[in-house]
Amino acid sequence: MTLRLDDQPWLTAPATRAVMAALEAAGGPGCARFVGGCVRNALIGAPVADVDIATTLKPEETDRAIRAAGLKSVPTGMAHGTVTAVSGREPFEITTLRRDVSTDGRNATVAFTDDWAEDAARRDFRLNALYADAEGRVFDPTGQGLADAAAGRIVFVGDPETRIREDYLRILRFFRFFAWYGRGEPDAAALEACRALAPGMARLSAERVSKELMTLLAAPDPRLAVAGMAGAGVLAQILPEATPGRLFEAAVEQSADPVIRLMTLFPADEGLVREASIRLRLSNATRDRLAAAACADPAVRLAMSDAEARAAAYRHGPRAVADAVHRRWAEAPAGADEARRLLTLIKDWRRPAMPVGGRELARLGIEPGPETGRLLKAFEAGWIADDFPTEGHAERLAALVSPPRG
Repeated sequence: MTLRLDDQPWLTAPATRAVMAALEAAGGPGCARFVGGCVRNALIGAPVADVDIATTLKPEETDRAIRAAGLKSVPTGMAHGTVTAVSGREPFEITTLRRDVSTDGRNATVAFTDDWAEDAARRDFRLNALYADAEGRVFDPTGQGLADAAAGRIVFVGDPETRIREDYLRILRFFRFFAWYGRGEPDAAALEACRALAPGMARLSAERVSKELMTLLAAPDPRLAVAGMAGAGVLAQILPEATPGRLFEAAVEQSADPVIRLMTLFPADEGLVREASIRLRLSNATRDRLAAAACADPAVRLAMSDAEARAAAYRHGPRAVADAVHRRWAEAPAGADEARRLLTLIKDWRRPAMPVGGRELARLGIEPGPETGRLLKAFEAGWIADDFPTEGHAERLAALVSPPRG
């Protein structure tokens, strides 16, 4: 009995049908199949984000077929067999069936083929080597991809070491897929291959590594995957500063934010965090957020008052203080109520603007210069200490300029 995908909006969407019809008009029925994540996720009931297609058509034939159907064709990777069709404003990545001729651990030289089994044999994991035709009929060339998807097993296609040597990023992909789709213990053969070949990740670009890491940390529960990475020596290869343990595990329970989870893998050291962020080529926003949280850390306690929390948020920024609260909460899970109080307060608080400036000092006869800066800094310190009063600014400033005589 042939397995079919349940009704899937992406499968029956007019945009999808238009692409498949264009390919089959050029190559005949069955020349194109959906592949990888869209098939896997449809089978396990997970959301489908991208629809990828494999075809026996050569890249130039794919390009012509898409254009002949009146759709937009983008030659995103012709040398490796990939054309992107745009239909109904949705992108569909279409790749010619391939087999590897040679690999160097980062890039592969490929030859095109019309053999679906050969194409499946070069893919990373058996649950990713699943195909479905335009009618939703599922094909499992390895014979074990369907069972793996149902059981939550992440198993390499063929020999794990061979697959990894083709592309060392597959080590991180193994743990990323385990975090998102795995159940039970990681596959022992895969884990041993990752351990043995972990040093090969040094040849990967930082951008590829950081993208995999952040996607892994965004999984609903990445704790087992990160523990596996640490045990296999993989985490130390990409993030030697990391100290996975109780803080990270608590942070996963508190928040789905991958940046907060990453933060708790580091010590609260601004310089160290910046160096690691630069080495991993994290986005500027992520780098600055991690550094700001480390900088705010000494100013944050779960027991601080609302006024103290507002003062910290004024000095360091609400986001940095909120992140530091998450670290304190991870350190002391019993302080959940206090942490939630502070997070609610900070979320709703808006940083007030400094109510006085050089103009007000000029009215009091203070000329622009170092004295202006000193007086404004003194005013701001008192204003923060008094929890940002909205009145009495002129009197406060005047008292600083002409302090009362005792």
